[in-house]
Amino acid sequence: MTAHAANCRRVFKQYDPKCSRCLELIHGAIARPGWGPSRREREAKLIDEIRAHDCERSGCGTICTAFEY
Repeated sequence: MTAHAANCRRVFKQYDPKCSRCLELIHGAIARPGWGPSRREREAKLIDEIRAHDCERSGCGTICTAFEY
């Protein structure tokens, strides 16, 4: 797939007809997958890890800092 031009003025689905990638999209090319699904998967995994965390078994102190990174 062609990359957007450095001076592309696209904003969401308002394509820039001077950009070669925007022209491809205007003519029906499929868009690249976004970050949404992988982000949701990472967040779901972190939520599962937080729920499964046991402070007594892990040896946390008075205040748990297990997921502060």
